[in-house]
Amino acid sequence: MKRLKVIISGGGTGGHIFPAIAIAKAIEQKVDNVEFLFVGAKDRMEMEKVPASGYKIIGLWISGLQRNLSSRNLLFPFKVLHSIFKANQIIKQFKPDIAIGTGGYASGPLLFAASRKGIPSLIQEQNSYPGITNKILSKYVQKVCVAYDNMGRFFPKEKMIFTGNPIRQDILGFHSKTQDGEKLFLIDNDKPTVLVVGGSLGAKSINNAIAENLNLFKEKDVNLIWQTGISFQEKAQNKIKDLNIKGVNAFTFIKEMDLAYATADVIISRAGAIAISELCCVGKSVILVPSPNVSENHQYKNAQSLVNKKAALLVEDSQASCKLVYSLLDLLENKDLQKELSSNIQKIAVKDAAIQIADIAIGLIKK
Repeated sequence: MKRLKVIISGGGTGGHIFPAIAIAKAIEQKVDNVEFLFVGAKDRMEMEKVPASGYKIIGLWISGLQRNLSSRNLLFPFKVLHSIFKANQIIKQFKPDIAIGTGGYASGPLLFAASRKGIPSLIQEQNSYPGITNKILSKYVQKVCVAYDNMGRFFPKEKMIFTGNPIRQDILGFHSKTQDGEKLFLIDNDKPTVLVVGGSLGAKSINNAIAENLNLFKEKDVNLIWQTGISFQEKAQNKIKDLNIKGVNAFTFIKEMDLAYATADVIISRAGAIAISELCCVGKSVILVPSPNVSENHQYKNAQSLVNKKAALLVEDSQASCKLVYSLLDLLENKDLQKELSSNIQKIAVKDAAIQIADIAIGLIKK
Protein backbone atom coordinates (compact mmCIF):
# COMPACT_ATOMS: atom_id res chain seq x y z
CA MET A 1 0.00 0.00 0.00
CA LYS A 2 1.29 3.47 -0.96
CA ARG A 3 2.33 5.60 2.00
CA LEU A 4 -0.04 8.49 2.69
CA LYS A 5 1.80 11.78 3.11
CA VAL A 6 0.14 14.50 5.23
CA ILE A 7 1.47 18.01 5.75
CA ILE A 8 0.00 19.98 8.67
CA SER A 9 0.57 23.60 9.61
CA GLY A 10 -0.60 25.24 12.79
CA GLY A 11 1.07 27.06 15.64
CA GLY A 12 1.85 30.19 17.57
CA THR A 13 -0.36 29.13 20.49
CA GLY A 14 -1.55 25.89 22.02
CA GLY A 15 -4.96 26.68 20.52
CA HIS A 16 -3.53 26.01 17.06
CA ILE A 17 -0.98 23.31 17.98
CA PHE A 18 -3.14 20.90 20.01
CA PRO A 19 -5.81 20.58 17.27
CA ALA A 20 -3.09 19.92 14.68
CA ILE A 21 -1.62 17.11 16.79
CA ALA A 22 -5.09 15.70 17.57
CA ILE A 23 -5.93 15.56 13.84
CA ALA A 24 -2.64 13.78 13.11
CA LYS A 25 -3.36 11.17 15.79
CA ALA A 26 -6.89 10.64 14.40
CA ILE A 27 -5.50 10.06 10.90
CA GLU A 28 -3.01 7.57 12.36
CA GLN A 29 -5.94 5.62 13.84
CA LYS A 30 -7.50 5.31 10.38
CA VAL A 31 -4.48 4.83 8.09
CA ASP A 32 -1.80 2.21 8.65
CA ASN A 33 0.95 3.63 6.43
CA VAL A 34 1.15 7.39 6.93
CA GLU A 35 3.94 9.98 7.16
CA PHE A 36 3.47 13.44 8.67
CA LEU A 37 5.38 16.66 8.24
CA PHE A 38 4.46 19.69 10.34
CA VAL A 39 5.32 23.22 9.26
CA GLY A 40 5.47 25.96 11.90
CA ALA A 41 6.96 29.38 12.54
CA LYS A 42 10.59 29.52 13.69
CA ASP A 43 11.02 30.36 17.38
CA ARG A 44 7.36 29.67 18.22
CA MET A 45 6.14 27.04 20.68
CA GLU A 46 5.21 24.50 17.97
CA MET A 47 8.94 23.94 17.34
CA GLU A 48 9.07 22.33 20.81
CA LYS A 49 5.55 20.89 21.25
CA VAL A 50 5.31 19.03 17.93
CA PRO A 51 8.60 17.05 18.27
CA ALA A 52 7.59 16.26 21.88
CA SER A 53 4.52 14.54 20.41
CA GLY A 54 6.70 12.47 18.06
CA TYR A 55 6.36 14.40 14.79
CA LYS A 56 8.88 16.09 12.49
CA ILE A 57 8.55 19.87 12.01
CA ILE A 58 10.16 22.48 9.75
CA GLY A 59 10.10 26.18 10.68
CA LEU A 60 9.36 29.12 8.38
CA TRP A 61 10.69 32.67 8.84
CA ILE A 62 7.28 34.24 9.43
CA SER A 63 5.48 36.32 12.03
CA GLY A 64 2.34 38.40 12.28
CA LEU A 65 1.90 42.12 11.78
CA GLN A 66 2.41 44.14 14.95
CA ARG A 67 -0.72 46.07 15.90
CA ASN A 68 1.24 49.13 16.96
CA LEU A 69 3.62 51.11 14.75
CA SER A 70 6.75 48.97 14.77
CA SER A 71 9.85 48.78 12.62
CA ARG A 72 9.35 45.00 12.62
CA ASN A 73 6.38 45.48 10.28
CA LEU A 74 8.83 46.61 7.59
CA LEU A 75 10.09 43.03 7.39
CA PHE A 76 6.61 41.53 7.09
CA PRO A 77 6.30 41.55 3.24
CA PHE A 78 9.76 39.99 2.90
CA LYS A 79 8.89 37.30 5.46
CA VAL A 80 5.69 36.43 3.56
CA LEU A 81 7.47 36.14 0.20
CA HIS A 82 10.35 34.16 1.75
CA SER A 83 7.89 31.81 3.51
CA ILE A 84 5.85 31.19 0.35
CA PHE A 85 9.08 30.37 -1.51
CA LYS A 86 10.21 28.03 1.30
CA ALA A 87 6.73 26.44 1.49
CA ASN A 88 6.87 25.68 -2.23
CA GLN A 89 10.25 24.02 -1.73
CA ILE A 90 8.95 21.93 1.19
CA ILE A 91 5.92 20.78 -0.81
CA LYS A 92 8.04 19.93 -3.86
CA GLN A 93 10.35 17.81 -1.72
CA PHE A 94 7.77 16.14 0.56
CA LYS A 95 5.05 15.63 -2.10
CA PRO A 96 2.04 15.62 0.29
CA ASP A 97 -1.29 13.99 -0.60
CA ILE A 98 -3.18 16.46 1.63
CA ALA A 99 -2.45 19.78 3.36
CA ILE A 100 -4.20 20.73 6.61
CA GLY A 101 -4.06 24.10 8.35
CA THR A 102 -5.17 24.84 11.90
CA GLY A 103 -4.19 28.52 12.04
CA GLY A 104 -1.13 30.46 13.06
CA TYR A 105 1.43 32.45 11.10
CA ALA A 106 2.92 29.56 9.12
CA SER A 107 -0.36 28.08 7.90
CA GLY A 108 -0.95 31.01 5.53
CA PRO A 109 2.08 30.54 3.24
CA LEU A 110 1.94 26.73 3.50
CA LEU A 111 -1.76 26.29 2.66
CA PHE A 112 -1.60 28.97 -0.04
CA ALA A 113 1.35 27.22 -1.71
CA ALA A 114 -0.26 23.77 -1.41
CA SER A 115 -3.63 24.79 -2.80
CA ARG A 116 -2.03 26.64 -5.73
CA LYS A 117 -0.21 23.41 -6.61
CA GLY A 118 -3.51 21.53 -6.73
CA ILE A 119 -2.94 19.57 -3.52
CA PRO A 120 -6.23 18.83 -1.68
CA SER A 121 -6.36 21.25 1.25
CA LEU A 122 -8.53 22.04 4.25
CA ILE A 123 -8.43 24.50 7.11
CA GLN A 124 -9.84 24.13 10.61
CA GLU A 125 -11.12 27.34 12.21
CA GLN A 126 -11.34 27.14 16.00
CA ASN A 127 -12.93 30.51 16.78
CA SER A 128 -16.36 32.07 16.34
CA TYR A 129 -14.64 35.00 14.62
CA PRO A 130 -11.87 33.92 12.22
CA GLY A 131 -8.59 35.69 11.65
CA ILE A 132 -7.67 37.24 8.33
CA THR A 133 -5.39 34.33 7.32
CA ASN A 134 -8.17 31.75 7.30
CA LYS A 135 -10.58 34.17 5.60
CA ILE A 136 -8.10 34.51 2.73
CA LEU A 137 -7.24 30.79 2.64
CA SER A 138 -10.92 29.81 2.46
CA LYS A 139 -10.95 31.04 -1.16
CA TYR A 140 -8.28 28.49 -2.13
CA VAL A 141 -8.90 25.34 -0.04
CA GLN A 142 -11.53 22.65 -0.68
CA LYS A 143 -13.03 22.44 2.83
CA VAL A 144 -13.36 24.66 5.90
CA CYS A 145 -14.05 22.84 9.18
CA VAL A 146 -15.73 25.12 11.73
CA ALA A 147 -16.65 24.90 15.42
CA TYR A 148 -19.38 27.54 15.73
CA ASP A 149 -22.75 28.26 14.13
CA ASN A 150 -23.35 31.14 11.68
CA MET A 151 -19.89 31.05 10.09
CA GLY A 152 -21.34 31.52 6.59
CA ARG A 153 -20.74 35.26 6.86
CA PHE A 154 -16.98 34.57 6.83
CA PHE A 155 -16.53 31.49 4.64
CA PRO A 156 -18.06 30.07 1.42
CA LYS A 157 -21.06 28.05 2.64
CA GLU A 158 -20.51 25.27 0.10
CA LYS A 159 -17.06 24.58 1.61
CA MET A 160 -18.04 24.67 5.28
CA ILE A 161 -18.54 21.62 7.49
CA PHE A 162 -19.39 21.85 11.19
CA THR A 163 -17.02 19.52 13.06
CA GLY A 164 -16.33 21.22 16.39
CA ASN A 165 -12.79 21.62 17.73
CA PRO A 166 -10.36 18.72 18.27
CA ILE A 167 -9.42 18.35 21.94
CA ARG A 168 -6.89 16.30 23.87
CA GLN A 169 -8.07 12.72 24.28
CA ASP A 170 -7.06 12.42 27.94
CA ILE A 171 -9.60 15.15 28.77
CA LEU A 172 -12.46 12.88 27.68
CA GLY A 173 -11.61 10.29 30.33
CA PHE A 174 -11.71 12.71 33.27
CA HIS A 175 -14.89 11.31 34.91
CA SER A 176 -13.14 8.42 36.65
CA LYS A 177 -10.28 10.51 38.01
CA THR A 178 -11.86 12.53 40.84
CA GLN A 179 -10.09 10.68 43.66
CA ASP A 180 -6.73 10.92 41.87
CA GLY A 181 -7.31 14.66 41.48
CA GLU A 182 -8.18 15.14 45.14
CA LYS A 183 -4.92 13.42 46.14
CA LEU A 184 -2.79 15.35 43.65
CA PHE A 185 -4.21 18.77 44.50
CA LEU A 186 -4.58 18.15 48.26
CA ILE A 187 -8.33 18.71 48.20
CA ASP A 188 -10.83 18.32 51.05
CA ASN A 189 -13.68 16.58 49.22
CA ASP A 190 -16.28 17.84 51.72
CA LYS A 191 -15.84 21.41 50.41
CA PRO A 192 -16.72 22.90 47.01
CA THR A 193 -13.73 23.15 44.67
CA VAL A 194 -12.90 25.93 42.23
CA LEU A 195 -10.40 25.59 39.39
CA VAL A 196 -8.85 28.81 38.07
CA VAL A 197 -6.98 28.64 34.74
CA GLY A 198 -5.68 31.74 33.00
CA GLY A 199 -3.89 29.98 30.14
CA SER A 200 -0.44 28.39 30.25
CA LEU A 201 1.23 31.71 31.16
CA GLY A 202 -1.45 32.81 33.61
CA ALA A 203 -3.70 35.88 33.34
CA LYS A 204 -2.83 39.02 35.27
CA SER A 205 -6.40 40.25 35.78
CA ILE A 206 -7.64 36.85 36.99
CA ASN A 207 -4.62 36.30 39.24
CA ASN A 208 -4.97 39.73 40.85
CA ALA A 209 -8.69 39.22 41.45
CA ILE A 210 -8.08 35.87 43.15
CA ALA A 211 -5.12 37.14 45.20
CA GLU A 212 -7.05 40.20 46.44
CA ASN A 213 -9.93 38.02 47.64
CA LEU A 214 -8.16 34.92 48.99
CA ASN A 215 -9.55 35.65 52.45
CA LEU A 216 -13.05 34.94 51.06
CA PHE A 217 -12.00 31.42 50.03
CA LYS A 218 -10.97 30.86 53.64
CA GLU A 219 -14.09 32.52 55.03
CA LYS A 220 -16.48 30.58 52.74
CA ASP A 221 -14.58 27.28 53.15
CA VAL A 222 -13.84 26.75 49.45
CA ASN A 223 -11.04 24.68 47.89
CA LEU A 224 -8.98 26.37 45.17
CA ILE A 225 -6.82 24.84 42.43
CA TRP A 226 -5.06 27.86 40.95
CA GLN A 227 -2.85 27.85 37.85
CA THR A 228 -0.95 31.12 38.15
CA GLY A 229 1.67 31.00 35.41
CA ILE A 230 5.33 31.47 36.29
CA SER A 231 5.33 35.25 36.81
CA PHE A 232 2.64 35.22 39.54
CA GLN A 233 3.58 32.01 41.33
CA GLU A 234 5.76 33.49 44.07
CA LYS A 235 3.22 36.19 44.93
CA ALA A 236 0.42 33.60 45.08
CA GLN A 237 2.39 31.26 47.34
CA ASN A 238 3.27 34.10 49.71
CA LYS A 239 -0.39 35.18 49.92
CA ILE A 240 -1.52 31.62 50.69
CA LYS A 241 1.19 31.25 53.33
CA ASP A 242 0.35 34.58 54.99
CA LEU A 243 -3.33 33.67 55.27
CA ASN A 244 -2.59 30.05 56.30
CA ILE A 245 -5.39 28.64 54.11
CA LYS A 246 -5.88 24.89 53.78
CA GLY A 247 -7.30 23.52 50.51
CA VAL A 248 -5.98 26.50 48.53
CA ASN A 249 -3.01 25.61 46.33
CA ALA A 250 -1.24 27.51 43.55
CA PHE A 251 0.59 25.86 40.63
CA THR A 252 2.79 27.43 37.98
CA PHE A 253 1.36 25.08 35.36
CA ILE A 254 -1.06 22.16 35.61
CA LYS A 255 -0.03 19.34 33.32
CA GLU A 256 -2.71 16.93 34.61
CA MET A 257 -5.63 19.07 33.45
CA ASP A 258 -7.92 16.03 33.25
CA LEU A 259 -7.49 15.54 37.03
CA ALA A 260 -8.10 19.24 37.68
CA TYR A 261 -11.31 19.16 35.64
CA ALA A 262 -12.43 16.01 37.46
CA THR A 263 -11.97 17.60 40.87
CA ALA A 264 -13.56 21.00 40.17
CA ASP A 265 -17.18 21.99 40.80
CA VAL A 266 -16.83 25.42 39.17
CA ILE A 267 -14.18 26.57 36.67
CA ILE A 268 -12.87 30.06 35.92
CA SER A 269 -11.12 30.26 32.55
CA ARG A 270 -10.03 32.41 29.67
CA ALA A 271 -12.19 31.96 26.54
CA GLY A 272 -9.78 30.55 23.98
CA ALA A 273 -11.52 28.32 21.46
CA ILE A 274 -9.85 25.07 22.53
CA ALA A 275 -10.33 25.83 26.22
CA ILE A 276 -14.05 26.34 25.57
CA SER A 277 -14.29 23.10 23.56
CA GLU A 278 -12.68 21.21 26.45
CA LEU A 279 -14.98 22.89 28.98
CA CYS A 280 -18.04 21.85 26.95
CA CYS A 281 -16.90 18.22 27.11
CA VAL A 282 -16.15 18.51 30.84
CA GLY A 283 -19.65 19.90 31.48
CA LYS A 284 -19.02 21.79 34.73
CA SER A 285 -20.38 25.29 35.42
CA VAL A 286 -18.00 27.91 34.05
CA ILE A 287 -17.19 31.61 34.42
CA LEU A 288 -15.33 32.93 31.36
CA VAL A 289 -13.01 35.96 31.51
CA PRO A 290 -12.08 36.68 27.86
CA SER A 291 -8.61 38.03 27.19
CA PRO A 292 -8.70 41.50 25.60
CA ASN A 293 -5.23 40.97 24.11
CA VAL A 294 -6.26 38.87 21.10
CA SER A 295 -6.99 39.69 17.47
CA GLU A 296 -10.55 40.68 16.53
CA ASN A 297 -11.54 40.35 20.23
CA HIS A 298 -12.38 36.73 19.36
CA GLN A 299 -12.29 35.44 22.96
CA TYR A 300 -15.14 37.77 23.91
CA LYS A 301 -17.12 36.55 20.89
CA ASN A 302 -16.38 32.91 21.80
CA ALA A 303 -17.61 33.51 25.35
CA GLN A 304 -20.69 35.44 24.26
CA SER A 305 -21.78 32.54 22.04
CA LEU A 306 -21.97 30.37 25.19
CA VAL A 307 -23.68 33.07 27.25
CA ASN A 308 -26.35 33.37 24.54
CA LYS A 309 -27.14 29.68 25.10
CA LYS A 310 -27.13 30.07 28.91
CA ALA A 311 -24.13 27.74 28.99
CA ALA A 312 -21.64 29.99 30.85
CA LEU A 313 -21.27 33.23 32.78
CA LEU A 314 -19.06 36.06 31.48
CA VAL A 315 -17.02 38.58 33.45
CA GLU A 316 -15.15 41.14 31.37
CA ASP A 317 -11.42 41.41 31.95
CA SER A 318 -11.69 45.05 33.00
CA GLN A 319 -14.23 44.11 35.70
CA ALA A 320 -12.41 41.07 37.06
CA SER A 321 -10.98 42.78 40.15
CA CYS A 322 -14.34 44.00 41.43
CA LYS A 323 -16.71 41.36 40.06
CA LEU A 324 -15.08 37.98 39.44
CA VAL A 325 -14.85 36.48 42.94
CA TYR A 326 -18.28 37.78 43.97
CA SER A 327 -19.82 36.26 40.82
CA LEU A 328 -18.06 33.01 41.75
CA LEU A 329 -19.39 33.00 45.32
CA ASP A 330 -22.92 33.74 44.08
CA LEU A 331 -22.66 30.82 41.67
CA LEU A 332 -21.38 28.46 44.38
CA GLU A 333 -24.47 29.26 46.46
CA ASN A 334 -26.87 28.86 43.52
CA LYS A 335 -27.09 25.11 42.88
CA ASP A 336 -29.94 25.53 40.37
CA LEU A 337 -27.86 27.87 38.22
CA GLN A 338 -24.90 25.47 38.42
CA LYS A 339 -27.12 22.66 37.12
CA GLU A 340 -28.54 24.84 34.32
CA LEU A 341 -25.10 25.98 33.14
CA SER A 342 -23.75 22.43 33.35
CA SER A 343 -26.68 20.98 31.40
CA ASN A 344 -26.52 23.61 28.66
CA ILE A 345 -22.77 23.54 28.13
CA GLN A 346 -22.85 19.75 27.71
CA LYS A 347 -25.37 20.15 24.87
CA ILE A 348 -22.74 22.04 22.86
CA ALA A 349 -19.99 19.43 23.36
CA VAL A 350 -18.44 17.73 20.31
CA LYS A 351 -16.24 14.82 21.32
CA ASP A 352 -15.24 13.36 17.93
CA ALA A 353 -14.08 16.47 16.05
CA ALA A 354 -10.60 15.12 15.25
CA ILE A 355 -12.10 11.90 13.83
CA GLN A 356 -14.55 13.89 11.69
CA ILE A 357 -11.76 16.09 10.30
CA ALA A 358 -9.58 13.02 9.61
CA ASP A 359 -12.47 11.49 7.62
CA ILE A 360 -12.89 14.70 5.61
CA ALA A 361 -9.16 14.85 4.85
CA ILE A 362 -9.05 11.21 3.73
CA GLY A 363 -12.18 11.78 1.63
CA LEU A 364 -10.52 14.69 -0.19
CA ILE A 365 -7.54 12.49 -1.09
CA LYS A 366 -9.81 9.75 -2.48
CA LYS A 367 -11.55 12.29 -4.72
